[in-house]
Amino acid sequence: MKLEGDSGPGRYASVTSREQDAVRILLLIDGACEPLDEAAPESRDVDGAVGVVRTQVRLQKLDFWLRNPDYLADELLSEYEASSEAFLLDLAGSILDSEEPEVRAYPMLRHHFGAYEPLDDALAVLRSAGLVTRRRRGTVNRVRQHDYYLMGEGRAVARELIRQAPVFDYYVERVARVVELADGLGGSQLKKRQYLQREYAETVRGERIGSVSVRARARLEALRAQVASAETGDHG
Repeated sequence: MKLEGDSGPGRYASVTSREQDAVRILLLIDGACEPLDEAAPESRDVDGAVGVVRTQVRLQKLDFWLRNPDYLADELLSEYEASSEAFLLDLAGSILDSEEPEVRAYPMLRHHFGAYEPLDDALAVLRSAGLVTRRRRGTVNRVRQHDYYLMGEGRAVARELIRQAPVFDYYVERVARVVELADGLGGSQLKKRQYLQREYAETVRGERIGSVSVRARARLEALRAQVASAETGDHG
């Protein structure tokens, strides 16, 4: 598997299987899609669709946080610093206190415009089963964007997957966190936000983006120490 525009057989070997990607992307689109009746008029022309994730950039950037719990936790810490809402610190802690950043991480490639992983195989599985449809926007000579539509059957299958295999509840919960974090941000804005991470920005193009778990865990402990110090001071 390789990136569009790059060469070298096997250079970009995937760290996940096509089936893993298909399930994850289905649950991501199910949880992140914009209801079709709330979408822009030009996005409502797909019969049988129930929601849409607009642009490949947005889908890829949401998938980055889903595949990299350490980056998600670090963003939650940033949100905590901005808002002082204790539940954000607790959420980040629930990730970083566990082995999740190690056992649930599926690193993505650093491409021209940030994190990217070819999803054609996974989408082919979903499209052939009638679960997801992709539409290109633009002209024959210049595709402006790709939109990803969740079909009614796709939503039914996503719900059935969760019912039959509760292990997939993990993705449901994580998708909810990712969508909340990305609330109101388009794909380009998400890309800019992720580039603020030094490890992300400095990864050589064509290499996999490295972990921030060590730094995020140190940051978590520092913030917890601040909270403990403040609580001691309040009662001193």
